[in-house]
Amino acid sequence: MPTDASSSQGKGSAVDKALDIVEAVATADGPLRLIDLANLVGLHRATAYKVVLDLVRRGWVLRDGDHYLPGTALLHLSFAAGVNALLVLSRPVLQSLADRTSMMVNLQILTIDRARIIDVVRPPRLQSIVDRHGQLLRVDESAGALALVAALDDIAATPYLRMAETSSRESEHGTELRRRIEAARKAGFAEQRGSATVIADVGRAVLAPGGRPTCALTVVSLASEFDEVTMSKVEAELMTATQELERILNGATRGAVENQP
Repeated sequence: MPTDASSSQGKGSAVDKALDIVEAVATADGPLRLIDLANLVGLHRATAYKVVLDLVRRGWVLRDGDHYLPGTALLHLSFAAGVNALLVLSRPVLQSLADRTSMMVNLQILTIDRARIIDVVRPPRLQSIVDRHGQLLRVDESAGALALVAALDDIAATPYLRMAETSSRESEHGTELRRRIEAARKAGFAEQRGSATVIADVGRAVLAPGGRPTCALTVVSLASEFDEVTMSKVEAELMTATQELERILNGATRGAVENQP
């Protein structure tokens, strides 16, 4: 990216200038003033202002007083691209885990206050079980959601706990949920089953290098199939799968960083 306005002014197409500004705003440590933004991309202030006006109008840049931030269009594109990449990279791992366990496997990510199932591999023998693809699940509704929240610190976990607690009529629900989260933190696995359901699942979070959860893999089947022996096997296979996906995702992230100019 050019940094000398006098040497780069007038060079590059309109697309180049717009992309330079979008990249500068997206990678900045904080909001940028117009003069700082112009200097970063190597444009005169007046030229930068004309380009920024169009970017603000299209939602790629957001103006907040005298400062500029990434716009909603950029944020939506980044999220969609991240999810699409995650789907492509994780699909072989999900399929392999489903083949090894003969159970349904889903992939979950966190939203603002719940988890969403974004991919599912369901064996033919379990076609009677609803896969819940695309559904939003509270932390108390899925082992995958529970595993994701258990990987957060207490402050970050608060919105997910609040959503579950406000949706329950049981006064002791919050205490029990916190106990299950703590158990999941210690064990590295989360389980979801109950006397009122014939379905059970076990989940484990996939972690980024800093320890924050990227996603979770969840194995789902009939509750009657999760005896002690089968549970041990499922947990071992789930650990292998999450470790494999961590290597894939974290390796892809490191490669992208190392290849930056």
